[in-house]
Amino acid sequence: MIKLYTDAATMNISGKSAAGILIIIDGKQHQIKAPLEATDNHSAEFEACSLGFKLLDQYRSSKEIVCYYTDSKIVYQSLEKNYAKHYQSQVDAIKLSQAKYQIVINNWIPDKKNEGAHKLAQQALHKFY
Repeated sequence: MIKLYTDAATMNISGKSAAGILIIIDGKQHQIKAPLEATDNHSAEFEACSLGFKLLDQYRSSKEIVCYYTDSKIVYQSLEKNYAKHYQSQVDAIKLSQAKYQIVINNWIPDKKNEGAHKLAQQALHKFY
């Protein structure tokens, strides 16, 4: 089983965003920091999720079970409903990426439980901007 955690951070004034992605496979962590194109927090959270699943392809085959964790309620609820009023194209792209895997279990977790991805997102924000 693979665990995938994502988080995004956005600077309020500049609108610059970055992602923190934590992939755990067989107890080994893969930490990724990346700049994002999004200029608002919700878009950044969807972009971080999408990037997380794209990067996951580099680490494992699609025959895996993936437990995905996010502290973004809009991302979690949109994936569960397969609908988002303003973010449907992002939801569709993420669902397409998720369909590659045997099973994907989407989970909402509180901020405190997503500290690894959160710290990576904050570090990325300062690294790239």
